[in-house]
Amino acid sequence: MIDLVSTVLIAAGILFFAFGVVGLLRFPDFYTRLHAAGKSDSLGSVLIVTGFALYSLKTLSAPAVLVAIKIFFIALFIFIASPTATHAITQTAMSVGVKPWEKGEKRR
Repeated sequence: MIDLVSTVLIAAGILFFAFGVVGLLRFPDFYTRLHAAGKSDSLGSVLIVTGFALYSLKTLSAPAVLVAIKIFFIALFIFIASPTATHAITQTAMSVGVKPWEKGEKRR
């Protein structure tokens, strides 16, 4: 059962990464591309890392539980750090003067 749940989590994370790539290729400007990359990257990596943590719990031993706890802390760090970094990059782009795309403009 743990194999199935971890496989689904890892596959869902890879799917979110794929959606992020599509967003990077299709969206018109820096801010929408950053939004696609930030959201999909955060959720995709947390899902994948959580799937790895659950997979490490396949054998319920003390070392396996410690590894799973460490991996869950990595997921928590990613969950906090990735949106914070995306916000900092967006604020820097705003302060430098990167203009958002407006309807009717050509895509770059």
